Amino acid sequence: MTAEMGAPAWMHEQITAEGYESWSEEQCAGIEIVDGMVVVNPNASRRHNRLARILANALDTAAGPEWNADTHFDVRLQDVPLTNRRPDVVVYRADTIDLTPTRPEHVLLVAEVVSPGSETTDRIVKVDQYAKAGIGFYWRIEQAATGVPLVHTYVLDPATLTYRDGDVFTGVLKAAAPFPVEIGLGQI
Repeated sequence: MTAEMGAPAWMHEQITAEGYESWSEEQCAGIEIVDGMVVVNPNASRRHNRLARILANALDTAAGPEWNADTHFDVRLQDVPLTNRRPDVVVYRADTIDLTPTRPEHVLLVAEVVSPGSETTDRIVKVDQYAKAGIGFYWRIEQAATGVPLVHTYVLDPATLTYRDGDVFTGVLKAAAPFPVEIGLGQI
């Protein structure tokens, strides 16, 4: 059995922004669109989802009234070819909560929790895409064997649209850019 036989036709055709917007929320869950093509994301583990939720809750509390932090919704990086990413955590301007799609100019920070199978995408591909879209901060959270997450932070250089390395944290993030926050990630 080939992939073409097992997957619906819409997964093998380039998708436009207009076409994607006509899809149901159920169709959009668990996928991203990269250069107009559907990329299926396997379901994340409970450990992965828990870590993302803890981080989002802490960032939401620290962000104040101007910013919201949420998990798992599309950020439209470009329209042609369509590229939608669904970061694990997104910090975005509170006054854009009802705007769809969420655009890079609405976003302050994206965070990705690295899982088996997403290492290359989270460490290389998404870093480049988020930087080129102009998102100011990127955090990559590694799930260490010790159970204490390792958080790599990156800060955008607006002149080159590339990220420079920021600090690396384990367990607790203190006063990290872009706003003062202390997040006790501890044993996950």
